[in-house]
Amino acid sequence: MKLLVTGGAGYVGSVVTALLLEAGHDVTVLDDLSTGHSDAVPAGARAVAADLADAAEVLTPDTDAVLHFAAKSLVGESVTSPGKYWRTNVAGTLALLEAMTRHGVDRLVFSSTAAVYGEPATGAPLREDDPPVPTNPYGAGKLAVDRMLESWAHAHGLGAVSLRYFNVAGAHRGLGERHDPETHLLPNLLRAALEGTPARVFGTDHPTPDGTAVRDYLHVADLADAHLLALDAAAPGTHKVYNLGTGGGHSVREVIDTVRAVTGRPVAVEDGPRRPGDPSVLVASNDRARTELGWEPRRSLTGTVADAWEFTLARAAAAESA
Repeated sequence: MKLLVTGGAGYVGSVVTALLLEAGHDVTVLDDLSTGHSDAVPAGARAVAADLADAAEVLTPDTDAVLHFAAKSLVGESVTSPGKYWRTNVAGTLALLEAMTRHGVDRLVFSSTAAVYGEPATGAPLREDDPPVPTNPYGAGKLAVDRMLESWAHAHGLGAVSLRYFNVAGAHRGLGERHDPETHLLPNLLRAALEGTPARVFGTDHPTPDGTAVRDYLHVADLADAHLLALDAAAPGTHKVYNLGTGGGHSVREVIDTVRAVTGRPVAVEDGPRRPGDPSVLVASNDRARTELGWEPRRSLTGTVADAWEFTLARAAAAESA
């Protein structure tokens, strides 16, 4: 198929682009490079440095589908600078959908998030029909887009799939996390292992077995596999929603212990207070994705950490030799 990938120079978008190319698709990447990296766009993809507002100039009537990753994604920043998030994530998506309608492109896979659920009342695995109650503009904007897609499917016959990510980690084929600032647990722990500096633990008084928050850590390659399946599942006039996670959780302490075991290095940590709005447990039910998409996550936490560590070492070696 001829595909447009928005945000394909970012972490998840670049890995999905690599898998799409391996599957034989013709891929164009649209990315404004505000947070993405031009060298992360896999060889074989056509790269266009532009904003979502310019999507109409990149789409053509023979484009078969769009995979939409382009977004701002820092929860804290969304609270302090909400306009940036409504403008980019919501208004930008509206511009993309209008361009798709003009060009007759009727299939979309959207990068959504578990942040739409807010702070779950229980630690039970979250299902797609659990009530969405986002607690920040990032989650609220993603939920707004989910609802926008539903209305577009009804009004214009769009076939759309929203994939709600839980905690994505790991690396694949030399592509990994390169955020600035880095807010995710695993890359910060690996940096601590590499540099000998302490990593921070937010909250040790959660109602969990060891007092630290529990999250569902999914390997980025398993996540990417789901996008290819979702592309085939997008049916005209329907909007489908799938949670993507392993179906199980690991505490922050368990991740720290795994990092120590994989790297063979001590990892110093500093305990701090909980961050406002941090749920104690956030785990996905992936039953719907398994049943309807035929998707199954295959990689363990240890494998996820090992792949991320290999990427971290490679980046450090490249920086030293530069």
